[in-house]
Amino acid sequence: MSTPLVEARGVVKRYGPTVALADGRLTVLPGESHALVGRNGAGKSTLVNVLTGLQAPDEGTVRFDGEPAPPLADRDAWRRKVACVYQKPTVVPELTVAENLFINRQPLRRGLISWRRLRAEAAELLGTWDVRVDPEARTADLKVEDRQMLEIARALSFGARFIVLDEPTAQLDNREIERLFGRMRALQDSGVTFLFISHHLQEVYEVCQTVTVLRDARWITTAAVADLPRAALVEAMAGEALTGGQHQAARDAVPAGAPVVLSTSGLTSEAYDGIDLTVRSGEVVGLAGTSGSGKIELAETIAGLRTPTGGSAQLLAQQLPFGDVRAALRAGVGFVPRDRHDQGLVAGMSIGDNATMSVLDRLGRGGFVGTDRRRGFATGLIERLDIHAEGPDQPVSDLSGGNAQKVVMARALASDPRLLVLVNPTAGVDVKSKESLLARVDSAREDGTAVLVVSDELDDLRRCDRVLVLFHGRIVAEHPAGWHDHELIASIEGVDSMPEGVDHG
Repeated sequence: MSTPLVEARGVVKRYGPTVALADGRLTVLPGESHALVGRNGAGKSTLVNVLTGLQAPDEGTVRFDGEPAPPLADRDAWRRKVACVYQKPTVVPELTVAENLFINRQPLRRGLISWRRLRAEAAELLGTWDVRVDPEARTADLKVEDRQMLEIARALSFGARFIVLDEPTAQLDNREIERLFGRMRALQDSGVTFLFISHHLQEVYEVCQTVTVLRDARWITTAAVADLPRAALVEAMAGEALTGGQHQAARDAVPAGAPVVLSTSGLTSEAYDGIDLTVRSGEVVGLAGTSGSGKIELAETIAGLRTPTGGSAQLLAQQLPFGDVRAALRAGVGFVPRDRHDQGLVAGMSIGDNATMSVLDRLGRGGFVGTDRRRGFATGLIERLDIHAEGPDQPVSDLSGGNAQKVVMARALASDPRLLVLVNPTAGVDVKSKESLLARVDSAREDGTAVLVVSDELDDLRRCDRVLVLFHGRIVAEHPAGWHDHELIASIEGVDSMPEGVDHG
């Protein structure tokens, strides 16, 4: 067996009290395409950050060709070992292809850039790796697939032969994906090794020879793709056997006659296409999907943060206002955004100010808000949400993550919404806070509120009456309450989870 091109052993990475990676392992052989898979939060990004020298592990080792990884500060040495092509471009769009290839290392003549040599060397480099892009083209004008090949060529020009592709197909259509895979195979034949990260498991079977699975920040397995059936791969990611894993009890069905609170018809944008859905009074509907599925953009559209390019939506038979958060709030939408730090809280304000800012018109007249009235209203929300705090005047920045998230939920509930839109409602909170937040979802359901839950957490989705799965911007599956973990994950990842000989009926 040849010496591994890349080997990580026992990698541990902590961020304060959070253990982002508890046992990261990876062994990549020269010339292979090696898949790294796992659900959101499994530790993939953390391991990539360590493998590319962006962060040092707290424990464990990384080796290239049997030698220890370079010191973190030696960026040139890292560039000669490894490069990562991310979903977001790292090229400068206004520069040409040639300028991007040799940025900060342009060929000089008498102290000035030799543009002729720059173009000639760029053309030679692109020709060496069969990257068919005009060196003089403006990078902003390139297709996504050509921009990715430009980034790969730039990495190869430093001497790196290990390329990490992070969700490279997220913005590509089927033809572009096939072309990318063809180029990957050709580069493999030339001695390039890939670490391929994708939520779309069928792509692992198309282009990779080996797969490593992470789950809950730990290494689970590494296996030859040809020897690992899809059902077994999904099982490794889910941590649940296909023959009888966790199966939550079905909830009491929402009455068929319950009024429709939210309905969308053909809702379309750059992130999603042709979305038809309904949410009834007293119904909790989940939206699941990978990071590029369009689920968050859809939720933010319904909450008034975005404007779709087509289609319509109605809230209680009235046209839902798009692109206007205040109008959506007045129409009866309560919203918990995906990031409480950037979108959910004003750090310099008190708990009371944060919790009541959406209902100030109810707490006073003529633009004046009664201090006692606001404090009393906020105190009621603090008690209702079981927020552990000294009182409404305490700065929200003093709170733990779980209590801060409860403040965001309190504000969403303060307006007595008819539709509650929750995006990752329990992200980054402790177990006790998570249960408290999810209990509020149950209470809202019992009060007749329609609830839309967008989450990567299976525990959040278990409270739903049904879960809709988005894949590449379209609804591809619907799971009623009582689904198995592996069934939902298979839909999210775009694979058929039905193993031979197993009856799911």
